Amino acid sequence: MTARVLLAEDEENILTSLTFLLERAGYDVSVETEGPKVLRSALDTPPDVLVLDVMLPDMDGYEILRRLRASPTTRSLPVLMLTAKGQREDRETALRCGADLFITKPFANSEIISAIGQLAEKRVQ
Repeated sequence: MTARVLLAEDEENILTSLTFLLERAGYDVSVETEGPKVLRSALDTPPDVLVLDVMLPDMDGYEILRRLRASPTTRSLPVLMLTAKGQREDRETALRCGADLFITKPFANSEIISAIGQLAEKRVQ
């Protein structure tokens, strides 16, 4: 079964390259670019993995993650935080909110594929 990845990213060039990369790796990718839409999509149809940018319009990734962790439906949803905010405090905040993994931009394609594969495998178990 193909793992479903919800990609929450508002930077067009990153969105395009990640979508291509993930689809080429065999994932079924859906995309949302605004915070409230990410939250609604993840709650309505939980993906196997959520790749979540911290800085999104109208609701940041931390708040999205807090709300997802508060819902029984998405409490255990594997989440990879992907962000340009790479300070120690940002990483700690992401982990405190419930992120499974945290990767900073710029990133290596192999790092993203490996992280998503790890999280998708966790979801199946």
